Amino acid sequence: MKKLQYSTIALALTAILCTTPVFAEREADRFNLQTQQIQGQSGAVAMTIEQAMAHQDWLGRQPELAYWSADSQSLIYQRKQAGNELRDWHQVGINGGQSTQVALNDLDDVGAAEQVFSADRKFAGWIFEGNVFVKSLSDGKISQLTRSNDNRLALQFLTNGRVAWRQGWDFYAVDLNSGLHVQLASLKLEDAPTAPPAPQGYLAEEQHKLIKFVALEHKNALDLYQQQEALRKANNTVAVAPVYLGKDKQISDAALSPDGSKLVLALGAKTRWNDERDIMPNYITGNGDIAAQPVRRRVNDQKPEPEQFFLVDLVTAEAKELKQDVLSGFDEDVLASVKAENAKRHGKTYKSEKKPRAITLINDWSWDQSAIRWNADGSQVALMLKAWDNKDRWLATVDFKKAGFVEQHRLHDDAWINYDFNNFGWAYDNQLYFLSEQSGYSHLYLKPLKGEAKKLTSGSFEVSQPVLSKDGRSVYYRANAQHPGIYNVFKVALDSGKTTALTQLSGNLTFKLSPDEQKLLVRYSTSLLPEELYVMDNQPSAPLKRLTYTVSKELQNMALQAPQVVAVPSSHGKAPVYAKLYLPKDYKQGEKRRAVIFNHGAGYLQNSDLGWSSYFREFFFHNLLTQKGYVVLDMDYRASKGYGRDWRTAIYRQMGTPEIEDLADGVNWLVDNAHVDRARIGTYGGSYGGFVTFMAMFKQPELFKAGSALRPVGDWAYYNHPYTANILNTPDVDPIAYERSSPIYFTEGLKGQLLINSPMVDDNVFFQDSVRIVQRLIEHEINSFETAIFPVEPHGFRQPSSWLDEYRRIEKLFDRTL
Repeated sequence: MKKLQYSTIALALTAILCTTPVFAEREADRFNLQTQQIQGQSGAVAMTIEQAMAHQDWLGRQPELAYWSADSQSLIYQRKQAGNELRDWHQVGINGGQSTQVALNDLDDVGAAEQVFSADRKFAGWIFEGNVFVKSLSDGKISQLTRSNDNRLALQFLTNGRVAWRQGWDFYAVDLNSGLHVQLASLKLEDAPTAPPAPQGYLAEEQHKLIKFVALEHKNALDLYQQQEALRKANNTVAVAPVYLGKDKQISDAALSPDGSKLVLALGAKTRWNDERDIMPNYITGNGDIAAQPVRRRVNDQKPEPEQFFLVDLVTAEAKELKQDVLSGFDEDVLASVKAENAKRHGKTYKSEKKPRAITLINDWSWDQSAIRWNADGSQVALMLKAWDNKDRWLATVDFKKAGFVEQHRLHDDAWINYDFNNFGWAYDNQLYFLSEQSGYSHLYLKPLKGEAKKLTSGSFEVSQPVLSKDGRSVYYRANAQHPGIYNVFKVALDSGKTTALTQLSGNLTFKLSPDEQKLLVRYSTSLLPEELYVMDNQPSAPLKRLTYTVSKELQNMALQAPQVVAVPSSHGKAPVYAKLYLPKDYKQGEKRRAVIFNHGAGYLQNSDLGWSSYFREFFFHNLLTQKGYVVLDMDYRASKGYGRDWRTAIYRQMGTPEIEDLADGVNWLVDNAHVDRARIGTYGGSYGGFVTFMAMFKQPELFKAGSALRPVGDWAYYNHPYTANILNTPDVDPIAYERSSPIYFTEGLKGQLLINSPMVDDNVFFQDSVRIVQRLIEHEINSFETAIFPVEPHGFRQPSSWLDEYRRIEKLFDRTL
């Protein structure tokens, strides 16, 4: 695939990005769709702040959690009920027509998103309300195999046709022909029982000699133990022997082989997710008391939690540890330079030494697969492992004869291994396919067990969501190859590497391949159209058929401006900063305009794409601002998703520095290109966007006249470990990075007007962050700030009244100061 080149100048309403009627009609003709179906359209009703912050039901309650029926003839999806938080399931045929609500007594019959299929594709299985169901695809007959209050997980078909699942850490299987229900494995987190010990010590030995009753009791107990052991070995109808893993341990994952003969598991020390002091006061409770709610640990308090890995033979109930010392770099001091820099600050010298690193199964934030993957016949298994320090990822298989790891691939990153783009699995001829950022972008690779990995995709774009075909010879994937903000579906042949574009849309999408692989479910949205469900034939540029029509009349009638996506030239690198631009009518007429720059949350998130934004309230708010004459810019600053590894890791050990440099470039671009008054620019954002607002207002106070920080991070040492340790290491290792990156160290720089909006029952970014920032500002004797608190709100607001109050305050701040 050719590497695509993009201009660093603004892409204002170009043929590829614009949403003018001419372009919309051309796209509609291409895909045999009505303009308003595929592209969205703007109405005539002006946006109000009350409407913008109203309960999201007014959008129309879009489809959620869509999946294919087992026979590939219909789609099942959830839709929220109007006026409450309950969801109903709906079903619609692939030929369109009216969706029907699935009755409560039929919910067990429509399968599940995680349904599995037998190797011969004659049966489908799923779990509903913790119980196992199997459907014969030839006659449609559904059989319920379990009925209890137990919760079952990890459903799979074994190579002998049985259906297996996990219940707690016990594994069971049912023979579909005989109905025999067997236990395959029982993992016990306790020490193995032993034979009654012989007397030890003088008194015990004499007691057994002198008191016949004591000696007889010991003999009886020993005889019973030996008989039970002999029975287990001689009689195959007896329950499976437990596998004892030891006390004070916890299993993080275990995977059963498809032939039912082996297990691979990850085991760690038993830990708590928090400490007793990790609490959050809740002042608004049902009984009027103050509740001390437990919350997560801070990164400062988190200690390494290494794991051991075991191969378990279920015939002998023997567990053999898979040693980690065969992994390249398992004992490297990868943080030596960081430790040396921090030691030097205190006049000390750091001496590097090799020692085993803590290693665990990888935890990818965006997948639903296990980090342990067996091939189809159970002859091979692969694991994705990562170092606790976040610098290495290993893909390893297992040598069953030697009970040891065989390293297949190592990905090292001096910054941190991404918590996305870690999908892997087994392709044809026992080859591994996997995603890796080793080239600088997430791409797809294919590797034989003995040989080098072959790169299957290439270019300055990101590959995600790989789906293997039934024959194991092709992978479908999602990628932004056309433009960073436009996503489409592609297919690559694993043997030849030939890539085919299946869709050529101009928005954002995700997809699901139908079980028979004849069609694609496409969940598609544009800047003006929330996500709806479409179906298409599994052919390049096949027409899309729209299956859901959930967008409300109110939204269709709203006068909304689709933002332009512009490429803001960067003064700190060759790549531009992509951003959404909202312009008022006749913006170049009259005096220079006021402007607002929005900072998206999550850090690693893409908001300047061509799909419907998860920040839809902000999208409405920005439309409201343009109605009032503001220019609005929404930037995918460095650290954002969608632009490759270097963009993602630019903030390593310096959060808040590259982002503010990018905001400064945005300010300059607005002044030079959008008729904006440099002295009348404000900024705002929530969560990570609140942190960015803090850093801009504190470190470059001349940049913005006013800013509003919503649910903001004030000190990264108080945030969680999984996110923060990636970027800043840990405070005990790298305090320099935390001091360089935390707003609380720069509060004395505030000069502009600052509004801090903080929810009080936020278990993500603690209210304590805002409290500490406020105290610092008070101690600096700075009075150009104000604080708004929201007593009943968590990190993501739930009450429309809170959203309205918050954004009215932001609107007033900008109207008053800009």
